[in-house]
Amino acid sequence: MSLRQRLAQLARRLQEPQKVARFQRLCGVEALPRRSAAPATDPREDEKAEAPLAGDARRREPQPGASAGPQPPGNDRNQCPAKPGGGGGGAPNGVRNGLATELGPASPPRVGALRRNSLTGEEGELAHVSNWPLYYLFCFGTELGNELFYILFFPFWIWNLDALVGRRLVVIWVLVMYLGQCTKDIIRWPRPASPPVVKLEVFYNSEYSMPSTHAMSGTAIPISMILLTYGRWQYPLLCGLILIPCWCSLVCLSRIYMGMHSILDIIAGFLYTILILAIFYPFVDLIDDFNQTHKYAPLIIIGLHLALGIFSFTLDTWSTSRGDTAEILGSGAGIACGSHVSHNVGLMLDPSLDILPLALPPITVTMFGKAILRILIGMVFVLIVRDIMKRITIPLACKIFSIPCDDIRKARQHMEVELPYRYITYGMVGFSITFLVPYLFFFIGIS
Repeated sequence: MSLRQRLAQLARRLQEPQKVARFQRLCGVEALPRRSAAPATDPREDEKAEAPLAGDARRREPQPGASAGPQPPGNDRNQCPAKPGGGGGGAPNGVRNGLATELGPASPPRVGALRRNSLTGEEGELAHVSNWPLYYLFCFGTELGNELFYILFFPFWIWNLDALVGRRLVVIWVLVMYLGQCTKDIIRWPRPASPPVVKLEVFYNSEYSMPSTHAMSGTAIPISMILLTYGRWQYPLLCGLILIPCWCSLVCLSRIYMGMHSILDIIAGFLYTILILAIFYPFVDLIDDFNQTHKYAPLIIIGLHLALGIFSFTLDTWSTSRGDTAEILGSGAGIACGSHVSHNVGLMLDPSLDILPLALPPITVTMFGKAILRILIGMVFVLIVRDIMKRITIPLACKIFSIPCDDIRKARQHMEVELPYRYITYGMVGFSITFLVPYLFFFIGIS
């Protein structure tokens, strides 16, 4: 057997869903016994077509008149809703997801999916979880690749720690995530089949699987953070060398635990990220300097990110990854444009190279209080901007492109609505993070 054949055989083995299911059982996750498959029903309407923050756990609401005990066969609680535009329980983009299980008369400790998919209405299976510490650990790990983490992590760096490091982390994150999302739509491998895999999370289930963008983000952020800060800040390198494998392994293993990726997806995401960093990291400084200082940087940034978003929407049929890609590009464009304005008005100036490396300041009550105040005020401002832009862009896009706006979920499955909504909304969020909020801090005296 040649080396190529051996590698192909190894790849097939690493892609087997049985290995994912075996890891889940090892960690104390088992599917509840299946009986008959209940007929699919229409998904419940969700006026808020997007979770307020990506880490928000969704509980299933009991149906009117339903008791709190075990539900009979055919009850909506035990069904996996049909996907919009498809018959029965069919799923777009090659998803292989089984129907939710029925509850038996004796209900063991169980957990549902972390979040239902707000755009497809899909809900995950109920599962028996016997190791709750691992469950919460991996829930935390998977949140390190979700919107809640990003919307707290990047602003915290920019507002409280080091704006230069925060901006360049965003540049790397946008590049890695965009390439990962586009690669998914080119390779088009489905998620691990269920059964045997238990889907503890279905929020991203309508996307393809290879490579894991959670693994890519969980690899790129800690490595880039150490590369950007070591030599700029004074701290033991050993701390960084410990942080990288802990962060990366937690995120990667959490995706297998949640039933979202095969082992091959995770390995490919990790190696793909290393390749991207090896090629593009030397240019991050140049990109950041261009964003801040070039006269026409805002026009180039907006045009380039918009063109990349339109290209990504042409790779495949609709899925939630379309909106995620536009959100990533919009955030990156907004943060870059905001940093350009801040630099030109002298609002957020980077420390001189002469004083590097920077010493970690002593933590005082005043400094800690200001940091907390900046986070609270800044996040409230950002969320207000996000909500206002969402209320404006979706109806406006529907009106411009003559798309019915009665069902927001279905309307957002059109590129003409989802792309401008995500791009403009999160572009304004990014612009707020690097200009409007810092200006507010300067105005009230907590910068």
